[in-house]
Amino acid sequence: MLVRFFAVAVLLLVFWLGTRKLRIVPGRGQSLIEMGLEFTRNSIAVSVLGQKDGKRFMPLITAIFFMVLFMNLTSVIPGLNIAGTSVIGVPLLLAVIAYGTFIYAGIKKSPGNFFRVSLFPPGVPPALYLLVTPIEFISTFVIRPVTLTLRLMMNMMVGHLLLVLFFAGTQFFFFSAGGLYSLFGAGTLAFGFVFTLFEMLIAVLQAFIFAILTAVYIQLALIEEH
Repeated sequence: MLVRFFAVAVLLLVFWLGTRKLRIVPGRGQSLIEMGLEFTRNSIAVSVLGQKDGKRFMPLITAIFFMVLFMNLTSVIPGLNIAGTSVIGVPLLLAVIAYGTFIYAGIKKSPGNFFRVSLFPPGVPPALYLLVTPIEFISTFVIRPVTLTLRLMMNMMVGHLLLVLFFAGTQFFFFSAGGLYSLFGAGTLAFGFVFTLFEMLIAVLQAFIFAILTAVYIQLALIEEH
């Protein structure tokens, strides 16, 4: 929980410092913030939802992206060494928010048809609805929030365990085993460093995946068939 509070505090501080004195010709801090916002707008919100709906849902998608990113990156910060998203609470909360937004967008776009079209796709022979409807219900209304939660949590948990394994092995070989076993310590240290860089890449990638899947689910709720 302290790691999560720390990540949120740093996130708020970064955005406050970067936007407290906005200028037409931006400085370094403002430029970094603008680059991040342009990335979430152009590469996620607008590219998936289009201009109108992308602008409408951009605050949510941006908040999810940066929250997941900052909480993921705590996994490689010395003294913290665990991602705020590697325990189920935050991934589950964000998945519920994304799922709730998906339902809200669908109902607002088509109050009378959203659930009907989702559960009874048009063009399917009536007899097959006995098979299709349960599958659509599970895949649309159960599996989506579950996979959003588990994908993020398990990726960050596994990364944490790998880093613990490599650096615990390094400590053992250098300070407990001694002798020629120190050579194994050099190997585990090298692997630990490589996997730290890999974990940083995964942190960014998982934030992007969570945000873009949220946008995709919202887009599916807004398609004209509903």
